[in-house]
Amino acid sequence: MSEQRLWAPWRLEYIRGPKSGECIFCTRPEARDDAASYIVHRGEGCFVMLNAFPYNNGHLMVAPYRHAGSIADLDQPLLLELMTMAQTALGVLEEVYGPEGFNMGINQGKIAGAGFEDHVHLHVVPRWAGDTNYMPVIASTRVLPQSLEDSFAELQAAFERASSA
Repeated sequence: MSEQRLWAPWRLEYIRGPKSGECIFCTRPEARDDAASYIVHRGEGCFVMLNAFPYNNGHLMVAPYRHAGSIADLDQPLLLELMTMAQTALGVLEEVYGPEGFNMGINQGKIAGAGFEDHVHLHVVPRWAGDTNYMPVIASTRVLPQSLEDSFAELQAAFERASSA
C-alpha cells in the first residue's frame, strides 16, 4: 500500500507570513461583518468560519467565542455546542459538496499547528479521492474550484436551512 499525503505548500505563506498578533477567533466575530470574516454560522457560544488558507473547498473551523486555549477549559455546555456545531457542519458540507470523507481535528497549542495557540478550534476538512494532485506538489498551486466568497454564500445558506430544520 502506497503512502498518501495531503500536501499544502501554499500554507507556507501563512506559516512564514507576517502575523498581526490578533486572535482571529476573537476579532472576527466581534467585527460583525460575517461576509468579510467568512463566518458562515453563529451559535450561542460557538461559531463556524471558512479557513482563509484552506486545504480544500469547504474547509471550516468551529470555535468558541470565549478565548480558551484548550478543550479542558470549556464547560460541558460549551463543549457540547462545539461538537454539535461540528456535527451540523458535516451535514452542511455533505449537502453542499458531497465529499467522500472528512478530516477533523482540534488545534490547541502552538505545536499542533494552531496559529492561534491560545484559542482552541476544530477543523472540518472535506475530502475526496484524488483531492491532492500534481498541482500543489509540483507547481505549488492549489486547485480550488470555488472562491471563498462563493463557498461562504453556499455554506451560509445551508447552515440557515440546517438551523431552521
